[in-house]
Amino acid sequence: MLTSFTAWLRFISKVDTVGTSLMRLAIAIVFLWIGALKFVPYEADSITPFVANSPFMSFFYEHPEEYKAHLTHEGELNAGKRLWQTGNNTYGFSTGLGFVEILIGLLVLSNSISRRTGLLGGALAFGTPLVTLSFLITTPEAWVGALGDAQHGFPYLSGAGRLVLKDVLMLASSLPVMADSARQLLRERSA
Repeated sequence: MLTSFTAWLRFISKVDTVGTSLMRLAIAIVFLWIGALKFVPYEADSITPFVANSPFMSFFYEHPEEYKAHLTHEGELNAGKRLWQTGNNTYGFSTGLGFVEILIGLLVLSNSISRRTGLLGGALAFGTPLVTLSFLITTPEAWVGALGDAQHGFPYLSGAGRLVLKDVLMLASSLPVMADSARQLLRERSA
């Protein structure tokens, strides 16, 4: 029994060699999928509070201070609110962001073809969550609102806040992906 447990430990101790490739694939899947969704109005609408409240991004919107009156729920079609979102540049910004996110996903995947572009993709995958995590500070909708329950505000994350917090994983996983690309680049240079 002890030898089988030891054998299992030896096997597990080597899975990190596959782990970096799986992290690279996972990062790419997230960026490609979420990037593609940025072309769909419901996804563009859902990022409105984050963009409107961000000191780094709110300038992309025409009327960021008016967003609360024009929010929709996923799956909701409200022609008037959609018209406002169009005039606000919500969809234009989201489309641009979608292109950037898809590009990041492709760059991360390109590592086997080009270590440099793979490294760039890893660096962008690292930088993106830094911006996203700032939404926890700038976006009131990231926290449970004071609607009568005693559990509201910090540390009670809303659904939007929980979604943002998951970017800590993206931040952490992009580091070994970048390190792997850098190691491979160094090996190529020394060869």
